[in-house]
Amino acid sequence: MESGKILTVLVIATLLAVIGARVIAYRYRASMQRLMKTPLNTGLTAGSGIASVTQEPALASIGATAGSALNFPPRTTTSPAPLTLDDNRRAYRRLIISFVALTLVIALTRTLIMQTLADGPITLKSVAALGAAYAWPVLPVIAVINRWTRLRFISAMFGWFWLSVFLLSWRTTEVVTFPQILQWMLADITLPLVVVTALCLGGATRAVGPWLAPIFVVFSASSQLGLDILAALIAANSPFVHWLASWLGATAAFASFALLPWLFAWWPARALGRWLAQAYRQRQISELFYLFTAVWIIALTGPALGAMGDLGWGALICFAPLLWIPLGGKLMQRGASTASSATSSRPPTLLILRVFQQDANVQNLFDRVIERWRLTGNTVLIAGTDLVDRTVDADDIFTFIDGRLGERFIRSPADLAQHIAHFELLPDVEGRHRVNECYCHDTTWQQALDRLVGLSDVVLMDLRNFKEKNAGCLHELGILARTPGLGRVVVLTNENTELPAAQAATVDAPGERFIWLTEQSKKPLATEEVLAALFPPASHLPEAQR
Repeated sequence: MESGKILTVLVIATLLAVIGARVIAYRYRASMQRLMKTPLNTGLTAGSGIASVTQEPALASIGATAGSALNFPPRTTTSPAPLTLDDNRRAYRRLIISFVALTLVIALTRTLIMQTLADGPITLKSVAALGAAYAWPVLPVIAVINRWTRLRFISAMFGWFWLSVFLLSWRTTEVVTFPQILQWMLADITLPLVVVTALCLGGATRAVGPWLAPIFVVFSASSQLGLDILAALIAANSPFVHWLASWLGATAAFASFALLPWLFAWWPARALGRWLAQAYRQRQISELFYLFTAVWIIALTGPALGAMGDLGWGALICFAPLLWIPLGGKLMQRGASTASSATSSRPPTLLILRVFQQDANVQNLFDRVIERWRLTGNTVLIAGTDLVDRTVDADDIFTFIDGRLGERFIRSPADLAQHIAHFELLPDVEGRHRVNECYCHDTTWQQALDRLVGLSDVVLMDLRNFKEKNAGCLHELGILARTPGLGRVVVLTNENTELPAAQAATVDAPGERFIWLTEQSKKPLATEEVLAALFPPASHLPEAQR
């Protein structure tokens, strides 16, 4: 009965987290749109909404001022680390290999525990086969790193499933038949796979759902407690229950015991959410390790519930493999630090600019290029609704739930300096850098742009489907052309880009600053082609690195 109640709580919490993620993502976008369009009477020069190029601030001094408030020296006084595309590839391989290795250690530990509890044979052959079967949680992490679609993830899981079945068939004796192995694998993987696919993949659900899941576990557990109290009162033939049912009706009385506990659960749930936000903000947890841990908890919950009948709460031993995760994080952090210690320079900073209301284009670009760039450098951008599903984090989510999203928006020069001073510029434990955003009103984005350009080393500007009427993009091109000390500006175009207007806005740029990449026949540019343009060419590197 206890295991059934726990399973019910977890399933309901997952459903509520998926629904809540979609609702919160929708409301988050709506709130951002409203706040961005809110007219403000600030001390910033806004003009008619598109700043005149004659009103530009002194960009060099702005860059120095912004940089001095940050965790790395300003661009005007220090150079970025001379990283190459090969460095980025190595960081990507190191990340994948690290998670695969950690997964195998956890899977083998789970195998030894389960075999011991079941008095099964512990041989090299059986442990290897079961360990491979139990190692499936690495696939959701790889799917998130590479931004796989749900269909691609399910296809990969399907291939892993059949490979595991054949491995298990190969190591078993004639006592266990192939249909029995198939049935066991289906029982072991089906529910975790459904939960992981629903909660940890996709757009809004991947970004928001895992952070909401523990909150809804608290709410669901409070409902179960309320129903347990109702069952006890009914068993005791309580007059209160008879009175409540006669007053509200049986259905309403039942619902009150299920939902009224939420009023009491709100306070611990809110405290848990704030703790998660603070832990993320202080870099005690990272998005990738949080997701990795969540997937393993989901994978180990089924075996733990199955063992409760014999072991009671001793079945918690099934979660012992999770103890490898903190150690794995320490080793990954040490490996990433060793790789970056070859140079004392700061990581390069990439500024993302784009034509707004081109959501599909910029999301695809973020998934393929920016996620790779994050392995070796910082990313800054002006926040927009088009990338909410890619950039929203635990701190953003619980700040919004607390009704304080408006505090993120820049209203004055002091807000701008303070916001930039709080950028997260150190990598997370696995080595990935976070994405830093400036939340701007329609009357303050130009000044935020000036500051971001002043501290960036390279710019990626998506001008696909750009039209001459996009005055904001023309303003950005002018700033990029005239900013002293700025490195490369990689511009993506396609057959719908009004190129003459865009190039006319860059006539004042130093030679070779702008790199124009054209998308042919609606086929996206290759990820490596765009990344290669973002990193400096070999001729610009020190002799030892060529």
